[in-house]
Amino acid sequence: MQGALTRYRIIAWIVGVCLLALTVGMVLKYGPADDPTVVETVGQLHGFLYMFYLAATFDLSRRVPWPFKRMLLVMLAGTIPFLSFWAERHVSRHWVPEAAPALVE
Repeated sequence: MQGALTRYRIIAWIVGVCLLALTVGMVLKYGPADDPTVVETVGQLHGFLYMFYLAATFDLSRRVPWPFKRMLLVMLAGTIPFLSFWAERHVSRHWVPEAAPALVE
C-alpha cells in the first residue's frame, strides 16, 4: 500500500505542475501574447499524464479501500489548478491512515 501511495503522490505533483503550466499557457494563448505554443505542447503532455494519475488513484483507492464517490473526487482533482496539490496532501494525511505516521516523521 505504501508503494501505491508513493506512486499517487508523485504523479499528483507532476500532473499539478503540468496543469499550472497549461493554465499559464492559456493566458498566453488568449491574452495579449496570442501564442498557442505552450498550450499545444503542455496540453497533450497533461492529458497523457492525467491517464497515469487516474490509474494511480484507482490503484490506491482499491488498496485503501475508499468509497466510489471519494475516488471520483480525487480523480477530478487533477483537472482543477492547485486542487491536485491539496488532494495529494489530504489523501496522504487523512484518507490513508496507515501511512500518516510514516509521513509525519
